[in-house]
Amino acid sequence: MAYYADFREYMAELDRRGLVRRISSPVCKDTELMPLVRLQFRGLPASERTAFVFDDVRDCTGRRYEGSLAVGVLGASRAVYAAAMGCDEERISARWAEVHRGYIEPELVETGPVKEEVHVGQGLLEHAGVLEFPHPISTPGFDPAPFFTSPYWITTDPETGVRNVGTYRAMIKAPDRTGVMVHQSQHIGIHFQKARRLGRNLEAAVVIGCAPALGLCSVAKIPYGIDELSVAGGIAGEAIPVVKCETVDLEVPATAEIVIEGYIDTTYREDEAPFGEYTGYMGTRVENPVFHVTAVTHRRRPVYQAFLSQFPPSESSLIRKLAYDAVFLKFLQKDANIPGVLDVQLHESTGSYGLMVIQLKKTHPAQPWQALNAAVGLDPTIGKMIVAVDEDIDPNDADAVNWAMAFRMRPHLDVRITTGKASILDPSSAPPTAPVDEQRFPPPVGTSAILIDATRKWDYPPTSLPARGYMDKALARWKAEGLPPLSLRKPWHGYELGYWTEEARQEAEAATSGRYLETGERLRSTREDL
Repeated sequence: MAYYADFREYMAELDRRGLVRRISSPVCKDTELMPLVRLQFRGLPASERTAFVFDDVRDCTGRRYEGSLAVGVLGASRAVYAAAMGCDEERISARWAEVHRGYIEPELVETGPVKEEVHVGQGLLEHAGVLEFPHPISTPGFDPAPFFTSPYWITTDPETGVRNVGTYRAMIKAPDRTGVMVHQSQHIGIHFQKARRLGRNLEAAVVIGCAPALGLCSVAKIPYGIDELSVAGGIAGEAIPVVKCETVDLEVPATAEIVIEGYIDTTYREDEAPFGEYTGYMGTRVENPVFHVTAVTHRRRPVYQAFLSQFPPSESSLIRKLAYDAVFLKFLQKDANIPGVLDVQLHESTGSYGLMVIQLKKTHPAQPWQALNAAVGLDPTIGKMIVAVDEDIDPNDADAVNWAMAFRMRPHLDVRITTGKASILDPSSAPPTAPVDEQRFPPPVGTSAILIDATRKWDYPPTSLPARGYMDKALARWKAEGLPPLSLRKPWHGYELGYWTEEARQEAEAATSGRYLETGERLRSTREDL
């Protein structure tokens, strides 16, 4: 299980595992902090990336903030993510499958550490409102303001009362006002539209920094109508304690570091952004709703949590990938009734949105299309390129997937285009000057996805690599010679794929025993006149 009493206990565990780099010297949150963390994603192997904790955070005017700031604490690496899930790296997907079989409802408690300081009413701005905290600038040189980058927005369906927790960027515009990225297809967007139709504002609470289970769920694309706080309980192995908010009818984690309460006005939108986005490009200025702050509660000397997103790979691309992989795998295997599906992998280089690969051991020719059609319909924004591959293809290896598409796919028969998809910040969907609604769903049919069946349609000859026995001996020799450690990629030895004759096997054996001239002699009998 992954039970941590609070964010601080989790950070102590990361520290114990050697998964934190701590910076004690002064750092400017506006110009230095995120560039420093960014370097590890551009210059270190994935396995060597860690969380960062900054103990002396200042802004560009020299102001020093109380508390510390942590980045990369959920998705700096698979090791960090596994620590948050309470499992080994190899069991992340299996652990998610276990979680989806047993949610645990949150438990309402009287109070908690998040109420150590309360700013409300006349005292709302006594510590500068949301400006009390060290919100970093994620893309210095391009972003126009600090943003909440790791907010866990809590809202409820205005009709059913069912809670949702999701992560949506928020541009800081005033001590008591921010923008908020509300996409129509996201769950907060559904809540927003329902509230607007009912003629009311949408109450919301923003959690920044809490036990990791909720953060994992906030970005996981849990199906609509399932309470992410219950899913978080499944990860933790026990109920998440929650307390009532001060000014809105919502409940929040009792041990959170910071909670910002308020409402999203449903009567207007105003310009927001630009912001460095998960696509690897700047998200341009668009119209988005506005969040009005009505209360701020927090722990003393709070630990502020930020996500590193922007250019992939990043923290957000990893936490999104590992969660989405599990959601789509469960959906295809169980809900779509395709037991032949073995794995689903979204590729970080595409922001864990653009390229999805489905690995399956097909039992009939229609099965790849059953999987492809089901996957493209689960979420309108995920999966611009969806590829089905055989069980011998590593779905997380782009070279292996490209090999399958090059030699197991016929473009005129094995490729289909589907329309009616929606876009989240894809700059190819519409010009950056287009209205926001057009960018998200370009007329007349939205955006599109390409579905590719890159599985073998018949028996193939063997792969052109030395057979397993010879590669095993080569591997032993490699180690004996003291050569550098290997990280072998599939396929690393030859194997048969159905089309191979006994004669071919015998001739290959003769070749490795020095009797290949016998084969040459026998082939004389195959001569044909031209």
